[in-house]
This record gives sequence, structure tokens and C-alpha cells, in this order.
Amino acid sequence: MKRGLIAATAVAGMLMSVAACGSSDGSGNGADGFKGQKLTVWVMSGSNPSQWTAQVSKEFEKKTGATVDFKVQQWDGIQQKLTTALSEDSPPDVVEIGNTQTAAYAKAGALLDLGDLKKEIGADWSDSFNKAAMADGKQYALPWYAGNRVVMYNKKIWAQAGIKDLPKTRTELFKAFDTIKKKTDAEPLYLPGQNWYFFDGLTIGTGADLVKKSGGKWVSNLADPKVAKAMDIYKTYQSFSDAPKNKDEATPQQAEVFAKGKTGAIIAMGYEAATAVKANPDIKNDIGFFTIPGETADKPEGVFLGGSNFAVAGGSTKQELAKEFLKIALSKKNDAQMVKEVGWSPKSPDLASATKGNPAAEAAAPAAAKSGGTTPLIPEWAAVENVPNPIKNYMTAVLSGKTADDAAKAVEPEINKRLAQQ
Repeated sequence: MKRGLIAATAVAGMLMSVAACGSSDGSGNGADGFKGQKLTVWVMSGSNPSQWTAQVSKEFEKKTGATVDFKVQQWDGIQQKLTTALSEDSPPDVVEIGNTQTAAYAKAGALLDLGDLKKEIGADWSDSFNKAAMADGKQYALPWYAGNRVVMYNKKIWAQAGIKDLPKTRTELFKAFDTIKKKTDAEPLYLPGQNWYFFDGLTIGTGADLVKKSGGKWVSNLADPKVAKAMDIYKTYQSFSDAPKNKDEATPQQAEVFAKGKTGAIIAMGYEAATAVKANPDIKNDIGFFTIPGETADKPEGVFLGGSNFAVAGGSTKQELAKEFLKIALSKKNDAQMVKEVGWSPKSPDLASATKGNPAAEAAAPAAAKSGGTTPLIPEWAAVENVPNPIKNYMTAVLSGKTADDAAKAVEPEINKRLAQQ
């Protein structure tokens, strides 16, 4: 999932005091006072599946008498486009924001506090989902969807290797990869050296913090032994792969590599199966999924919960109508539809049943509930992931022979520079 990030300072420079300019509809008539109005909602390309969109639109119009205009945006250049849009007199009313970006926009005063709405419709949402929608203890967005990585494997290759039982621990998984290597001509695992979000999941699993406070400022914590442990685990995974050490999973698209039928497994988002099938329809029945196993069978490998939040523009003049939209879009019924239709992870326990019939979602759910997390939820973090991502350089350096300590020392000055941007 493409997640371009911007420095919080770039947002703040254009959005100072924008929240003070916004106002609610002021109708005071609840859902009955909006007939004939149109709500503008920005969503990213690929985010709003067709059935969910039709379902939400119909319910919204029936309840409010208003219509919703979904405007699909492209990922390329979205940071600058969204920053500009939120600073204008007539911003989009509701916007999709990547869950790692929310803190930066909240700090800039661009978003409406949705704390009361969260209490009304999201009291049972998992903390691992919801914390990425908060900043400074306030609810500046609401979690829309999130997903995490699973093992997507080629059933035919695993059968050729004589593997009958899916692995329940990391040790068993590595044993399976070794068996595939010895008994077939397939590559056991395709894992490029810069699959940053998988690595981030491993750091979550080891309890590592990628930043720390020093002298009142956020600085890199990449030299922490727990980070080195996560990188050591990643290095073991990557040892079963012939993929380049200096590329990420999108260069080339790993699902297209998997589609050729010569790869035992990839660490993937569930929707990557569709990419593989599009590239090679014959592989459809060979694709299977299972939860990435952790050190012990009772706790899956740590995973990064990548996804998006919905936020209401601080400058919107239709804030009450926007809240009505969010009540519908994020209802139990429509959240379940997102899980069923796309395979996203359920964000509350009672949505677990929505994963039935979707193998990718079923495989993702245990890790999302027990081992899910995100990158540091501070505005300063946004700049760290800008291209070129220094943590990707750290990963390549370690895989190419540098010690984790030396690799951390080489990139920490750049990380600290970005964290210090005002």
C-alpha cells in the first residue's frame, strides 16, 4: 500500500489556524435538516470498494436527504494536494488520511475533534486501530480500515515439498522454507531487502521503539538492541530469498513475481492475490494464506497495521453533515462490508465473523488483534519516511554485511535531522 508522507512543518505552514475558520451547518435539525445538500468526500484510488460505496451512498441519502460526492484522488502528489485543499476557504468536507499521517495534520490545526462521535459509534474499536487516529490525547480522525501482512503461499509448491501442516511458529516457518529450498526448484520466499513495513512489524514484535526522547526532543532509537533483534529476524527471512537487497516490494511488484509460479511464498497484503491472478489467471487455485507465525504458537509475528482514517476538515462548513456521513460509513454494517469485500482486518471483536469466506482476512485477523501496531504516532515521524527513507538504507546495509550498530550510526544523523524539522 503506497503511503507517501510529508513533514509536519509543510502542513503547519499552510494550515495555521484553519480550524478556527470552520463552522458547522448550524441547522440544529439533526439528520432532517440537510435535504438537497452535497457532501464532498475525498478517498484515495482503490480505497472505496464498489458495493461499500453504493451501500453507504444509499443509506446517507435516505437518512439525510443529502448526497455524497466521492472524489477519488491519486497517491502521487496527494500530500501537497491535500495540504493545499485543507487550507482553502472551501475544503473537501471529509478526507481520507493515511493512518501514519494523521498526527501531522492534527498538529497543524487542520482537523475537527471527533471525540464525541468516537464515543457514540466506536466504543469497542481496538486500541491498535484507534490510536493512529489520535494526537495529543484527542480524537482528530476515526479509523476507516487497516490491514496487515500475511504469508501468501503457493499450495502446489508446498505440496511438492511434502509440507502437510502449516507452520505455527517462526522456527517451523523457517524449516518449511528450508524444505522447499532442498526439495523443489522454487525460490522458498521472495522478500526484497527493503520491505520496510514488514520490518516495522518485526520491530513491533520485539517491543522496539524507533524513536526516543532526549533533551526534550525526539531522536532516533535505531541503535536499540531490540531493533537489531528485529533486523536479525528479517535477515533470516531474507536469507531464503534471491530478491535484491536494495529494492522494496513494489520494485518490481512482488505479487507479479509470485504469479510466475516459481516462488513458495511472499509476505503480502491480502489484496495482492488479485494482482497475482491478474498477471497469471492460472495461479488462482494455487494461492493460500496463513498468519505470519511468531516465536511461539500463541502470539503471531508483529505486524504493521497499514490503512487510513476518515477526518473532517476544520474549515468545512458542513461539519454536522460530515458527522452524519461518518456515523453511516463507519457503522457496524458498513465496517463489516469493508472486511468482506476487501479483506481488511476487523477493528472490533464482533466483526470477526465478517472475515469468514475471505481466506486473506481470516489469516490477517489473529495478528491484527494480538500483535498489531504502527510507526511512531508523532507529527515529527512523517518526515522520516520521506524518500529516500533512511531506514530502508539501514536495512540494505545490514543485509549487505554491515553490523546493525554500524548501519544505525550511518543513518541516524539523517533521521535526527528530519525529526528536528519545525
